[in-house]
Amino acid sequence: MNIVKFICLFFFIFNGIQNVNAQNDKTKSNTTANKQPQKIKAPKLKTSLGNFSDSVIISVEQAKAILGGSLKVTDEKNNLLTITYYQFLYRRNAVTEDEQTGKLSPTKSMVSDYFTSTPLPEKWTRIISQDLTPGEELYFFDVIAKDSQGRPFYSSNLKIITK
Repeated sequence: MNIVKFICLFFFIFNGIQNVNAQNDKTKSNTTANKQPQKIKAPKLKTSLGNFSDSVIISVEQAKAILGGSLKVTDEKNNLLTITYYQFLYRRNAVTEDEQTGKLSPTKSMVSDYFTSTPLPEKWTRIISQDLTPGEELYFFDVIAKDSQGRPFYSSNLKIITK
């Protein structure tokens, strides 16, 4: 009989310890939930090059004129943000040759890379300016900019099509 009392006493004490620990865990989770940082609403950002933003169709001469300029990201209050990363794609006109017939047919070719500073490197602007023709695209995408507090945000893409 003493063994039965001992086992009942053991389970009673053990069950009481678990309840105390469970209550302590609840108070810990409430305090950590209060310490989480507040979510920040991302501002609406606009990417521009020269006077152009969003998707535009411009002449080859206009595209050559702005190509060496700095890419800019602004918010709805026209505050300038610092660009930390973007990708650039140049979709150019090209031709392919059918090996059997020797016939040439028009196609598109793409060159792309990522950059961490603006404007584009001089080598890129020089080559594109020499080769730019109507119907080609200059596409800035995955633009990431930081605000004055150092928080990163995605900005809109910029597509320039030449006519």
